[in-house]
Amino acid sequence: MARRNLAGAPPKLFPVPFLIIIATALAVISPFFFLGNASGHDFEFHVLSWMETVNQWGQGILYPRWAALAHWTYGEARFLFYPPASWNVGAILGVLLPWKIAPGAYVWLVLSASGCTMFLLTRGWLNLRDAIFAAVLYAANPYYIVVVYWRSALAELLAGCLLPLLILVVLRAEEDGPRLIPPLTLIIAAAWLTNAPSAVVVNYSLAVLIAGAAIMLRKRLLLLYGGVAVVLGAGLAGFYLIPAAYEEKWVNIAEVLAPGLRPHDNFFFTMINEVDHNRFNLLVSCVGVAEVLAVIAMMFLSRKQNSSSLWKLCFAWGSTAVLLMLPVTSLLWTYLPELRFVQLPWRWLLCLNVPFAVLATIGLRRWVSRALLCAGMFAVLWIVWHRVQPPWWDTAADIQELHDFITDGDGYEGTDEYVPKGVDPYELKKDVPKVATMSGDPLLLKIDQWHAQSKVFSVEVRRSETLRLRLLNYPAWRVEVNGWSVLTTTRTITGELLVPVSAGVNRVTVRFVQTRDRFFGGCVSILSLVIFGLVVFYLRRPRADQPQPSPQAV
Repeated sequence: MARRNLAGAPPKLFPVPFLIIIATALAVISPFFFLGNASGHDFEFHVLSWMETVNQWGQGILYPRWAALAHWTYGEARFLFYPPASWNVGAILGVLLPWKIAPGAYVWLVLSASGCTMFLLTRGWLNLRDAIFAAVLYAANPYYIVVVYWRSALAELLAGCLLPLLILVVLRAEEDGPRLIPPLTLIIAAAWLTNAPSAVVVNYSLAVLIAGAAIMLRKRLLLLYGGVAVVLGAGLAGFYLIPAAYEEKWVNIAEVLAPGLRPHDNFFFTMINEVDHNRFNLLVSCVGVAEVLAVIAMMFLSRKQNSSSLWKLCFAWGSTAVLLMLPVTSLLWTYLPELRFVQLPWRWLLCLNVPFAVLATIGLRRWVSRALLCAGMFAVLWIVWHRVQPPWWDTAADIQELHDFITDGDGYEGTDEYVPKGVDPYELKKDVPKVATMSGDPLLLKIDQWHAQSKVFSVEVRRSETLRLRLLNYPAWRVEVNGWSVLTTTRTITGELLVPVSAGVNRVTVRFVQTRDRFFGGCVSILSLVIFGLVVFYLRRPRADQPQPSPQAV
């Protein structure tokens, strides 16, 4: 199962392959230069998260937890539940570049990275030209085009960079043995910190790949190595994973499986009583079925290579992905742990992209055939673009309007699943002050600080009152009045934070504190990092059966 480098040379990415890959990524986003940014389903969610992150960096908050400007400044726990990789990368790009080009730069960067990781995978098995073709095809695969132009699922797109590395590490199982634990651990940790649904897909994909490698090599220990990597990778991501898992009972997380987002609503060509859902599902079904049929055809055309470990693992992985996109697997979506949180069965196209690029390269040896495949896929995309659902576009003025929501402090529409449990965000009013009395009596207010995770103000009232803050209550908020901790309550339906104060002048401090689960998650990450370091140190030690270099003569 060792790698077969047909060129007999190490896989050199620079300069020619790299230049071709980044040029391909640039070609994919070329419409951005003329039409603006493709504004898919999640576009505003991601861009506003980036902008708010930069805003909180300016307040000295290096790792935001509370999205203070969501729901028109009432806030939500977005940054506690959405993995940090994508919104940190986007925020960095927003610091370095004008906001109107930051989304396009992000997409270009991620597509380039995906092509590079595919090149690193295939260069060990194919000649230089074929490896470049596989990298280009992966960077511009049909599902990526759907993600870029219709979905704007920018975190999921980033997770796609990891998948070629996943199979590459498993392919090295025979020669690396237990040494595959560290790289697999890092891939699993990176997946959790990038996109939670994709991380679930990555974990199931690893199970398929490592089981396939164990069967081919007849080494059951590989299952143990894979299991250790899964646990250790989750441990490294514990500072995010543990609070997200523990605190989900505090928010309306069930909204992620609302009608239209459930697995059985999103198999290919499934129709429900929602026009927008049906139109997009038709679009992604046309593209997905075209890619599935292409993969099946490539499996047949490349069958002469079925003695290759790369072919076998791609066959197993691709077959699993295809099956999980079909309604016959609905029971698996119901009962397999956490699989339902992938939500959309066609998300497995993210994994199918790897067998698609690899098997197409192996199965189509003639460049004319490869050109015809690319033309066919382009035709499918052209048809859905013009006949099913054209993409939406945001101009520079639209991006500036989003930025104004942040800089002006007006806030933006939030996300239903991240508000505290029981809150109806559609009942929140935009025209209320930051602090008011529940009775409606007047007050004298002086605000000293109103930052994302800390609020300090003084208020004078004529009698004992209950203050209503323009802030959603959440268990992580701690309130002190005149230096003493007070028990707060929550306003029914709107979920606003209610603070009792006595007559006279009261100094109120509200802080978003570290909860025990977040402290525990950080400890787990530190402990996992120490264990990871010890594992790496142990595995780097020379083995007893390894030949030692002979001393050179002076």
